[in-house]
Amino acid sequence: MTREPRQFARNLRKTSTSAEDMLWQALRGRHFQGLKFRRQVPFLNYTVDFLCVERKLIVEIDGKQHDWYADYDTRRTQEIEHHGFRVIRFTNQDVMSDLESVLMSIAEAAVSPATSHPHPWPLSHSGEGESV
Repeated sequence: MTREPRQFARNLRKTSTSAEDMLWQALRGRHFQGLKFRRQVPFLNYTVDFLCVERKLIVEIDGKQHDWYADYDTRRTQEIEHHGFRVIRFTNQDVMSDLESVLMSIAEAAVSPATSHPHPWPLSHSGEGESV
């Protein structure tokens, strides 16, 4: 893995939103159903918010800016799902106002089977993805 995607992810971890921090407190350290989640992880040519490799699950927390990039997010999700991972999305408001429901949805997604995975875990090799 090149240095740039890792540094980008590291910077995102340092500047996380309140919603990301709140969800991370619930997911970190295998506190959530014994599952190992990582946050702000380079994956393919993107950086994903939360990743559980063992369940092939990616959790994205979307702020208002994601409304502006809906087409980009759709393409990104399709590419990630093509590699056998499931992507679920929540808004910052979802997390801040109803964390319990968000966690219930994550639990349901964690037991649902992901599609077949044609390649080993596709770490990022080139950066944060295509420009929008």
